[in-house]
Amino acid sequence: MALKRMDNVGIVVEDLGVAIDFFAELGLTLEGRATIEGEWAGRVTGLGNQHVEIAMMRTPDGHSRLELSRFLAPRVIADHRNAPVNALGYLRVMFTVDDIDDTLERLRARGAELVGEVVRYEDAYRLCYIRGPEGLLIGLAQELG
Repeated sequence: MALKRMDNVGIVVEDLGVAIDFFAELGLTLEGRATIEGEWAGRVTGLGNQHVEIAMMRTPDGHSRLELSRFLAPRVIADHRNAPVNALGYLRVMFTVDDIDDTLERLRARGAELVGEVVRYEDAYRLCYIRGPEGLLIGLAQELG
């Protein structure tokens, strides 16, 4: 059996509203919010009886989704948000944007901070990393030409 698709990338946050607003400013659309709780959900995650608020956000092309989760129970036990770019494990999510300068300006108003610099990769891309809400590492790419 072959892989069919990637459904979503999950990000755990402390403030779901701030994260929704940030990713909406970036251009994602909120598809819906829900509360997931109970023993059945914990069987999937291995966390036991859990209570989680989630928001599903869709990219403009309709092909990719971001699942934002706020755990109420059990409590969050690890924090990887300030890990450097060369840390092991899941690192960041990257989005292609029309205008990286305009996007940075809009996201800075929501607390985003540039990690390094906006750089040009040959004649193909302008790229940068930012820290978004709660220090989340996000990549931005602007296609050139």
